[in-house]
Amino acid sequence: MARPFKQQRDSRPHVQPTAVNPDAVPQRLHKLLALAGMGSRRDMEELIASGRVTVNGKTAEVGVGVIPSDVVRLDSRVLHLPFEAELPQILIYHKPEGEIVSQDDPENRATVFDKLPRIKNAKWIAIGRLDINTSGLLIFTTSGELANHFMHPRYEVEREYAVRIFGELTEGQMLQLTQGIELEDGPASFDSIHPQGGEGSNHWYQVTLREGRNREVRRLFEAFQLPVSRLMRVRFGPVNLPPRLKRGQMLKLDPKEVIGLLEWAGLPVPKTPLKQLSAREKEKAGAVFTPKSRKSAFPARDSKGEMPEREPSRRRTAPGGKSVPDSRKPARDLQEKPKRPVQRRVRQTSDLAAPKQQKRSDRNRGRG
Repeated sequence: MARPFKQQRDSRPHVQPTAVNPDAVPQRLHKLLALAGMGSRRDMEELIASGRVTVNGKTAEVGVGVIPSDVVRLDSRVLHLPFEAELPQILIYHKPEGEIVSQDDPENRATVFDKLPRIKNAKWIAIGRLDINTSGLLIFTTSGELANHFMHPRYEVEREYAVRIFGELTEGQMLQLTQGIELEDGPASFDSIHPQGGEGSNHWYQVTLREGRNREVRRLFEAFQLPVSRLMRVRFGPVNLPPRLKRGQMLKLDPKEVIGLLEWAGLPVPKTPLKQLSAREKEKAGAVFTPKSRKSAFPARDSKGEMPEREPSRRRTAPGGKSVPDSRKPARDLQEKPKRPVQRRVRQTSDLAAPKQQKRSDRNRGRG
């Protein structure tokens, strides 16, 4: 009897259909993806344009609207979109020098993302960047909309820095820095600049500006041949760097502070009641903690960007020809202190003759 053909099954996970609400108002797909913590709105528009997102089995287009009954997938993975906004999480980090603000680094340098606590169904987004030689305030959030409000140029969110330079500005130079200086990528200026004193050749200044171009603060001072020896961000919009937050420490904002930032940004505040915190969660809320860096799965590269050579593994060959790990102890170092020699007694000739004489005497006793 011929064997029947097996029916082809869909490898994609089955999704329980959602009841269609005729009064449901479609919402922009890139907005919902940003609310889910997958990135900023601009990043989500690029993700949709790449063709990786589908709605009800069809490739999504930029600007498409979806309702709760639609099935949205990313690379065949079903996405659960937050049609009802949830309260995002916000972290404040006092970034030290020597860390980069990037998730992908070919040089495998220390990154701030290695220290962030893990979260489920969300993604940490860094609000603004600080170069490897700049320290100070760095904000992380799970809300792409809030991150977009902080960083988008049209909102002109103010940034404040404490700058130490080698030298001193004149009154004319400070006036020129507020009026504008032509840089390689266009004119730039400070909104305000105030001297904060100093010792010797080093002088401190407090500056504010509403842009976030690459190394803009350093380049403005270097235009007068005054190199910056220390740069620290102390404020970003309404968020200040708390004095109790030392270098390398983090602080999680409580729900009331998060709601205050959402209202400042003009974003909708979730209508769902706030989660009741336990006694332990209340103690941790607003507490400063020092994060631990997660170990990288790859070893650090050398100065030339090459991977270090691994030590050869100790393996031996089994009788069947199969290579198995060698469980024997490794050879000791030649410089190790040698063992004390064991004193052994040398066998004498008398020791050999004694047993023969004893056997003869036993025989004679048996005859008698």
